[in-house]
Amino acid sequence: MTGAAETAIRGAFALFALAGLAACQSAPPAPSGKSAALRNMEQVAIAAHRCWIAAGDPVFRDTSFANELNSFSGQPRFLLVPKGNFGGRPLLVVQAQGPAGRVEAFGPLMDGPHGARIGADVARWAAGGSACAASA
Repeated sequence: MTGAAETAIRGAFALFALAGLAACQSAPPAPSGKSAALRNMEQVAIAAHRCWIAAGDPVFRDTSFANELNSFSGQPRFLLVPKGNFGGRPLLVVQAQGPAGRVEAFGPLMDGPHGARIGADVARWAAGGSACAASA
Protein backbone atom coordinates (compact mmCIF):
# COMPACT_ATOMS: atom_id res chain seq x y z
CA MET A 1 0.00 0.00 0.00
CA THR A 2 1.25 3.47 -0.79
CA GLY A 3 1.63 6.20 1.79
CA ALA A 4 -1.25 8.19 0.25
CA ALA A 5 -3.65 5.22 0.33
CA GLU A 6 -2.68 4.45 3.90
CA THR A 7 -3.27 8.06 4.94
CA ALA A 8 -6.68 8.07 3.24
CA ILE A 9 -7.71 4.86 5.01
CA ARG A 10 -6.58 6.23 8.39
CA GLY A 11 -8.48 9.47 7.73
CA ALA A 12 -11.64 7.59 6.79
CA PHE A 13 -11.33 5.41 9.91
CA ALA A 14 -10.84 8.50 12.09
CA LEU A 15 -13.98 10.14 10.64
CA PHE A 16 -15.96 6.93 11.15
CA ALA A 17 -14.77 6.72 14.79
CA LEU A 18 -15.69 10.36 15.46
CA ALA A 19 -19.13 9.85 13.91
CA GLY A 20 -19.65 6.82 16.15
CA LEU A 21 -18.62 8.77 19.25
CA ALA A 22 -20.93 11.64 18.37
CA ALA A 23 -23.83 9.20 18.06
CA CYS A 24 -23.09 7.89 21.55
CA GLN A 25 -23.29 11.29 23.24
CA SER A 26 -25.93 11.47 25.93
CA ALA A 27 -29.03 13.52 25.40
CA PRO A 28 -29.18 17.00 26.85
CA PRO A 29 -30.02 17.01 30.56
CA ALA A 30 -33.69 16.54 31.27
CA PRO A 31 -35.60 19.36 32.94
CA SER A 32 -35.86 19.19 36.72
CA GLY A 33 -39.23 17.46 36.45
CA LYS A 34 -40.87 20.15 38.55
CA SER A 35 -44.08 21.56 37.19
CA ALA A 36 -44.54 25.31 36.83
CA ALA A 37 -47.03 25.12 39.70
CA LEU A 38 -44.46 23.53 42.01
CA ARG A 39 -41.70 25.97 41.02
CA ASN A 40 -44.01 28.94 41.63
CA MET A 41 -45.27 27.60 44.94
CA GLU A 42 -41.79 26.86 46.24
CA GLN A 43 -40.86 30.49 45.67
CA VAL A 44 -44.07 31.83 47.23
CA ALA A 45 -43.94 29.45 50.21
CA ILE A 46 -40.32 30.32 51.04
CA ALA A 47 -41.07 34.03 50.94
CA ALA A 48 -44.32 33.68 52.91
CA HIS A 49 -42.64 31.66 55.65
CA ARG A 50 -39.68 34.04 55.83
CA CYS A 51 -41.74 37.24 55.74
CA TRP A 52 -44.85 36.26 57.66
CA ILE A 53 -43.95 33.45 60.06
CA ALA A 54 -40.21 33.59 60.77
CA ALA A 55 -40.23 37.39 60.91
CA GLY A 56 -42.96 37.28 63.58
CA ASP A 57 -45.46 39.38 61.64
CA PRO A 58 -48.28 40.13 64.15
CA VAL A 59 -50.96 39.45 61.51
CA PHE A 60 -49.86 35.80 61.39
CA ARG A 61 -48.88 35.33 65.06
CA ASP A 62 -51.83 33.02 65.78
CA THR A 63 -51.29 30.80 62.75
CA SER A 64 -49.15 27.78 61.88
CA PHE A 65 -47.68 27.17 58.43
CA ALA A 66 -48.68 23.81 56.90
CA ASN A 67 -46.59 23.06 53.83
CA GLU A 68 -48.24 20.78 51.25
CA LEU A 69 -45.96 21.40 48.27
CA ASN A 70 -45.58 17.68 47.56
CA SER A 71 -49.26 17.31 46.75
CA PHE A 72 -50.01 14.51 44.29
CA SER A 73 -53.09 16.39 43.12
CA GLY A 74 -50.92 18.63 40.94
CA GLN A 75 -51.91 21.60 43.09
CA PRO A 76 -49.00 22.31 45.43
CA ARG A 77 -50.08 24.57 48.26
CA PHE A 78 -49.52 25.77 51.76
CA LEU A 79 -52.05 26.51 54.43
CA LEU A 80 -52.15 28.85 57.38
CA VAL A 81 -54.14 27.14 60.11
CA PRO A 82 -54.95 28.09 63.70
CA LYS A 83 -51.75 27.93 65.78
CA GLY A 84 -50.90 24.34 66.69
CA ASN A 85 -54.02 22.93 65.02
CA PHE A 86 -52.76 21.41 61.77
CA GLY A 87 -56.04 19.56 61.30
CA GLY A 88 -58.07 22.73 61.75
CA ARG A 89 -59.96 24.64 59.11
CA PRO A 90 -57.47 26.65 57.05
CA LEU A 91 -57.47 30.40 57.55
CA LEU A 92 -55.58 30.86 54.27
CA VAL A 93 -54.90 28.57 51.32
CA VAL A 94 -52.28 29.55 48.75
CA GLN A 95 -52.02 27.14 45.82
CA ALA A 96 -50.82 26.97 42.24
CA GLN A 97 -52.40 25.09 39.38
CA GLY A 98 -52.45 24.65 35.66
CA PRO A 99 -49.67 24.46 33.09
CA ALA A 100 -48.63 28.08 33.82
CA GLY A 101 -48.64 27.49 37.58
CA ARG A 102 -51.12 30.28 38.32
CA VAL A 103 -51.04 31.10 42.04
CA GLU A 104 -54.22 31.90 43.94
CA ALA A 105 -55.02 32.67 47.56
CA PHE A 106 -58.33 32.25 49.34
CA GLY A 107 -59.82 31.74 52.79
CA PRO A 108 -61.08 33.81 55.72
CA LEU A 109 -57.87 35.86 56.00
CA MET A 110 -58.40 37.11 52.46
CA ASP A 111 -61.83 38.46 53.47
CA GLY A 112 -60.45 40.30 56.51
CA PRO A 113 -58.69 43.65 56.89
CA HIS A 114 -55.34 42.22 55.72
CA GLY A 115 -56.65 40.53 52.57
CA ALA A 116 -55.38 43.19 50.16
CA ARG A 117 -51.90 43.06 51.67
CA ILE A 118 -51.83 39.24 51.59
CA GLY A 119 -52.96 39.26 47.97
CA ALA A 120 -50.30 41.83 47.04
CA ASP A 121 -47.57 39.85 48.83
CA VAL A 122 -48.55 36.60 47.11
CA ALA A 123 -48.78 38.28 43.68
CA ARG A 124 -45.35 39.91 44.14
CA TRP A 125 -43.72 36.63 45.18
CA ALA A 126 -45.43 34.69 42.38
CA ALA A 127 -44.06 37.25 39.90
CA GLY A 128 -40.52 36.56 41.12
CA GLY A 129 -40.07 39.23 43.79
CA SER A 130 -38.59 38.25 47.12
CA ALA A 131 -39.02 41.40 49.20
CA CYS A 132 -41.21 41.13 52.26
CA ALA A 133 -42.89 44.48 51.67
CA ALA A 134 -43.94 46.27 48.51
CA SER A 135 -41.62 49.01 47.31
CA ALA A 136 -42.84 52.51 47.96
